[in-house]
Amino acid sequence: MSRLPSLFLSHGAPTLPIDPSMPSGEFATLGARLPRPRSILVLSAHWGTNIPVASTAEAPETIHDFYGFPRALYELQYRAPGAPDVARQAAALLDAAGIAAQTQPHGLDHGAWVPLLLMYPEADIPVAQLSIQPHRDPAHHYAVGRALRPLADDGVLIVGSGQITHNLRAADFGAKPGDADPRVAQFTDWFESRLAERDVQALLDYRLRAPHAALMHPTDEHLLPVFAALGAASDDYTLDIQSLGTFQKALAMTNYVFF
Repeated sequence: MSRLPSLFLSHGAPTLPIDPSMPSGEFATLGARLPRPRSILVLSAHWGTNIPVASTAEAPETIHDFYGFPRALYELQYRAPGAPDVARQAAALLDAAGIAAQTQPHGLDHGAWVPLLLMYPEADIPVAQLSIQPHRDPAHHYAVGRALRPLADDGVLIVGSGQITHNLRAADFGAKPGDADPRVAQFTDWFESRLAERDVQALLDYRLRAPHAALMHPTDEHLLPVFAALGAASDDYTLDIQSLGTFQKALAMTNYVFF
């Protein structure tokens, strides 16, 4: 099998699979055009630990880690088999790179199962999850991705799942799709131009260099997975951008594929 790309997904609200106003179909389109992986390793913004922890669950549960949503959402299940072998490989690669890691059983939070439900609805590809470290910086997560690179040569799709902009306090849940704050585009344009130029140093320093960085990300956790996906990519990657729009005025959804 040839080397697989790595991905960053803006997973949006948990209601993505059941809300017809959201771009769920674009995730199915993305899944259909990617090479089929033998396994998937997901780093989600919603599982944070002090050091990387890889889930060895044989049959990971679907974690409904949210409150106050329609009942239909809590009835959704994503019953993909686990990938404990991939989890152990990931932990070993991190240890070999000098990044202490652990393994333990853990389910799939909505940052993992929501986009995978749309991309691979048959739930027949084994999935493992790897935690992020919200207290650590982008450089740490880039190093995590670099350590995981060999997995992409072994049929594992490495997926970072978060959101390209994520400030719920700036969101207007009554806004129309055309009511996007212009500062969102200024931030995403800067970020995507640096991705296209492979300007890793600028990206790792985004909080000081990107326009409106603190407004777009008051905290880092929803952007940290992109640095892991970037680190897992080849040095000479080609960037593919799937722009899905900006919702609630301030919440942009863009997916990046590093071929």
